[in-house]
Amino acid sequence: MHDPEGVRLQKVLATAGLGSRRACEDLITAGRVTVDGVPVIELGVRVDPAKVAIHVDGMRVQLDTSMVTIALNKPLGVVSTMHDPDGRPSLAEFVKNREERLFHVGRLDAETEGLILLTNDGELANRLAHPSHEVPKTYFAELEGRVHPSLGKQLQKGIELEDGLVTVDSFRIVDQTAQASLVELVLHEGRNRVVRRIFEEVGFPVTRLVRTQIGPIKLGDLRPGRTRVLGKTELGTLMALVGM
Repeated sequence: MHDPEGVRLQKVLATAGLGSRRACEDLITAGRVTVDGVPVIELGVRVDPAKVAIHVDGMRVQLDTSMVTIALNKPLGVVSTMHDPDGRPSLAEFVKNREERLFHVGRLDAETEGLILLTNDGELANRLAHPSHEVPKTYFAELEGRVHPSLGKQLQKGIELEDGLVTVDSFRIVDQTAQASLVELVLHEGRNRVVRRIFEEVGFPVTRLVRTQIGPIKLGDLRPGRTRVLGKTELGTLMALVGM
């Protein structure tokens, strides 16, 4: 992995924001850094940042400062596209001041609110969208009717829809009244309107749906229509989740 024409590994780490150069040297000598999957404990190693994958404690370090990944709290009524020929509000309106050419990762239908990611990292976008990586997504759903606790087992066993079986990774009832239920569910499916179709199939139509998490990235207190750039730890954990 040593590239005589490259940059010292500790300098690459420091430039990426992992701490001072001395602190990055300590990371290396402690065996916490890998380059292309190989542990590095010697301080003399030089690398080409454009050609290697560096991980610290298993977390990918983003070395390309031109790459950016953004979390957006998509408001109700916004379509998940960067341009809508029908003139409806689109994602582009919320990142119009950014210079990067951004792609949205996955979709939310116009009636669904919450977390959606935008990035100019094509590889990351492709991996997050690919079913093989099974990235979990968390939703809060308001439902018509009072659900029974046994519904969770039914959903985890699987619900047969017109395009195949759908299973839910986890399910819990957050709150209930006599007429409505608030539930949280986690699933890794990416099919169109899959959450709404699941609950319609079991007799509890969705009245409001919010996605609150994608993999390790949480919506948190991000207000509707607002964006934030993912921090280094968040991004590194997300990249590691999809094998980058």
